[in-house]
Amino acid sequence: MADKLRIVHCFRSPVGGIFRHVRDLTAAQVAAGHSIGIVCDSRTGGDFEEHLFEQMKDSLALGIHRTPMQRHVGPGDLASAWRTYRIIKELRPDVIHGHGAKGGAYARLFGSLLRVSRSRVARFYSPHGGSLHYDENTATGKMFFGLERFMARFTDCLLFVSDYERRTYRKKVGEPPIPNTLVYNGLRAAEFEPVLSRPDAADLLYIGMMRDLKGPDIFIDALALAGPRLGRALSAVMVGDGDDLPRYHAQVKRLGLDSHVRFLAPMPAREAFALAGLVVVPSRAEAMPYIVLETLAAGKPMIATAVGGIPEIFGTGSPALIWPDPRQLADKMRDALAGLDAYSKLMPDAIDLKARFGADVMAAEIEKAYFSALNR
Repeated sequence: MADKLRIVHCFRSPVGGIFRHVRDLTAAQVAAGHSIGIVCDSRTGGDFEEHLFEQMKDSLALGIHRTPMQRHVGPGDLASAWRTYRIIKELRPDVIHGHGAKGGAYARLFGSLLRVSRSRVARFYSPHGGSLHYDENTATGKMFFGLERFMARFTDCLLFVSDYERRTYRKKVGEPPIPNTLVYNGLRAAEFEPVLSRPDAADLLYIGMMRDLKGPDIFIDALALAGPRLGRALSAVMVGDGDDLPRYHAQVKRLGLDSHVRFLAPMPAREAFALAGLVVVPSRAEAMPYIVLETLAAGKPMIATAVGGIPEIFGTGSPALIWPDPRQLADKMRDALAGLDAYSKLMPDAIDLKARFGADVMAAEIEKAYFSALNR
């Protein structure tokens, strides 16, 4: 049918916010009758991600295709790129949607190659932060932003997940010479149901990737500072995985927090929310993090850093926002835990959140952009 599309989502690592975004978007697109496929790296992700793929596979008419993809440009990239191109070519997409720096590069280059062979393919790119986190004054940043300017000519539309991301693109790369639009990440209706804390819940929860960009080290340092300020030892749960996890185990041990911090493997966010009373997102950089939306939709009080698109969720001047600094975080932990019921009332309104950050709203806006690029 003319209004049904063959859509391929291409991204490197099936973990974190990008994978969450693709899962929600593909579910909505399948429900709308489109044929969907996924192409991503085969060497990242663990048991949790494998379980998610297993849940998705029967609904994706174009299948799930995993092939090795390098994070950084290198000699192995040519072989990886050729394998990925052949997969995408066989899928015959109407739309190829790249997510993150590597997925965006592949989607636009391969979509352009398919056009040379007379296929009409719309080429979409969602940065999700990605290379936009680099400092534009460094050699690495200048190289990536130069590549972004070059790649714009192979792009039919840019999709930004926050106004911060769009402003950052304009500042570091330049004004986009192509159509671009802001589409916030969205949650499913069921995710706006409250999650209650377990009777034995810890004081604090960190959930996310175990890497410095997400601030687990800030969380641990703040935990050590906040206990004495509150007059008691604080308990915490840290959920997630990543290459830097051993370093955070060592940090906890060095600060004498072994008996107060539990490390757990990745799990669904709503399961993790029941494990603590207060959620902390101490990131150094973000675009539009799902974990913040999920926490607030579940009715959980939280502390978050005022980076990236996070202030667009809370509103500027929210007392829940801090800078990624252990001392600031420790002070906010103390204040929030001293009166958690009162602090919970400072969170954004749930009805407003649902109207702005619903998965149905997100999918409808992206579908509109697809059809516009295809002149349908």
